[in-house]
Amino acid sequence: MTVTVLPILKTDFKPEKPLAKVMNERLIRLAKELQDVHFKPLTGWGFPNDDLVVYISYNPKYKVRFRIVNDVPADVEYFVAECCGRLGFILWRANAIGVQNESSAEYH
Repeated sequence: MTVTVLPILKTDFKPEKPLAKVMNERLIRLAKELQDVHFKPLTGWGFPNDDLVVYISYNPKYKVRFRIVNDVPADVEYFVAECCGRLGFILWRANAIGVQNESSAEYH
């Protein structure tokens, strides 16, 4: 299984520049640590061509949140949730990134 953790540096809120710099550096470091250390056991799971893609970002209260953005087996989903929960991350409950909400789409 190929594991990729991507930090999403753009947020819905705008922190001050010095704070944003520190937050972004921390998020990049956390993404690398998650991928290389915490999720390392997942590299032996499933088939070699299976993928796990996780996004991490901040919510408006500056808590780190995570979201699995592709289909994975339930045991992988549980492992990610358990690991992120132990680290104090919260589940990112927003709609899928880049997908427009049907209620806001205009139909002609």
